[in-house]
Amino acid sequence: MKNLVPAFLIVLLAAMPAWAQTAPNSGGSDLDAERTRLSQERQAVEQRYDTERAACYKKFAVEGCLQESRQRRRMATDDIKRQEAAINDLVRKRRGAAALDRLDEKGANGRPQDTQQRRDESVKSQQEREQRAAEHAASRAQTAAEAAERQRQFDDKQRAHAEEQAKAAQRRAEAPAAREAYERKLANAEKQRQESEKRNAAKTKPRSAPLPPPP
Repeated sequence: MKNLVPAFLIVLLAAMPAWAQTAPNSGGSDLDAERTRLSQERQAVEQRYDTERAACYKKFAVEGCLQESRQRRRMATDDIKRQEAAINDLVRKRRGAAALDRLDEKGANGRPQDTQQRRDESVKSQQEREQRAAEHAASRAQTAAEAAERQRQFDDKQRAHAEEQAKAAQRRAEAPAAREAYERKLANAEKQRQESEKRNAAKTKPRSAPLPPPP
């Protein structure tokens, strides 16, 4: 599951140069809309987290519930951060493409051979920068995904430990009542045994000898 995130970002970053070159003017509004959407998602995540926290305090296992809520919040926030990083990378690539266009315009009046050579060098340099940026973004996404997985495993262990502690506390709280019930059961059994022995003894008691006849 965690390997899907870097792969997705690699595909997205690979598509960015073409998007930056084919839509340099209209893409700005698209990026603004994406930023607005991510900001709204971040607010929704925080609101949902506040609602879940309030609900957790009404449950018996409060700490376990809070840990699960924090985990969901962290995963959602990490996803938003990855999307924001991808948008920022795209903005930088568009700026690089615009800089190349300006270089082309400046070199338009020079010798064709020199202009083409400079353009080829600039394009190659830009491609290398984009490749390094894509690899760096993929590495950051991989690191973030691995950190999120480690945090999830840690939260699972913490939640299991909290649940076990709660069960142990419940057993300790119920122990006196259980011990009292057990002792009462033993006392009742002993009482019934003694009564049964008395009844059996009364049944087997020998009859007394008859009285002598009158003189």
